[in-house]
Amino acid sequence: MSRRRQAIKRQHLPDARYNSPLVSQLINVVMKRGKKSVAQRIVYGAIAKVSEKLEKGDPVELLLGALENCRPKLEVKSRRVGGATYQVPVEISHERQTSMAFRWLAAAASSRKGAPMTDSLALEIVDAYNNTGTVVKKREETHKMAQANRAFAHLNWGNRA
Repeated sequence: MSRRRQAIKRQHLPDARYNSPLVSQLINVVMKRGKKSVAQRIVYGAIAKVSEKLEKGDPVELLLGALENCRPKLEVKSRRVGGATYQVPVEISHERQTSMAFRWLAAAASSRKGAPMTDSLALEIVDAYNNTGTVVKKREETHKMAQANRAFAHLNWGNRA
């Protein structure tokens, strides 16, 4: 991490089909080796399958609902104090919550074997929307870890999240 200045946050441009920065961010997370058209095909196919399965209206709203269920609110960061390393719980900024949730969704989808990435991503989004599945479990584990270490919350000096 650079000590000179903080990195400038760049806005995600909205995607072509749904005009949503969230979908654009998901496409960028799914993308591998710069193949954006492949990532777009995967994400758009997954969103179409999700809206087919759930039949509840706007696909971007379904994605947002799934995202809300898998966003972590707390995480633990290592702090070294007097020769000992403590896991200190810290609150996460909204941007980091979103990026972590999308990364977890993409990783869980790619770890599902035996199905195309489009189907796997659609199943993960449906599971997240229904508050079940791998990503929600990972969020619960993260929160559990933060709860277990809340005795060290006083070691969180500045708000360095």
